Amino acid sequence: MKRRGGWLAMMVGVVMVGVMGCGQEASKTSAPAAPSKSATESTGQAVVDSIKAPLDKARGVEGTLKDAADKTADQAKDAAP
Repeated sequence: MKRRGGWLAMMVGVVMVGVMGCGQEASKTSAPAAPSKSATESTGQAVVDSIKAPLDKARGVEGTLKDAADKTADQAKDAAP
């Protein structure tokens, strides 16, 4: 008897999960329409630009630091006895 009760409970659980899964899937199909392609592209370009500007600035600073390090190394060579 206990085996049948456990099996029955498991089957009811599987059916409930299936029913709940179908209900969630149906709600996904009624999602709003996708945004227009031009709006998506302009948003994507804005994101790229917002990332690109700080990177370009960092590259400039990196070049300045490299030049300063080279100058300091040259001065150290000249000052060495």
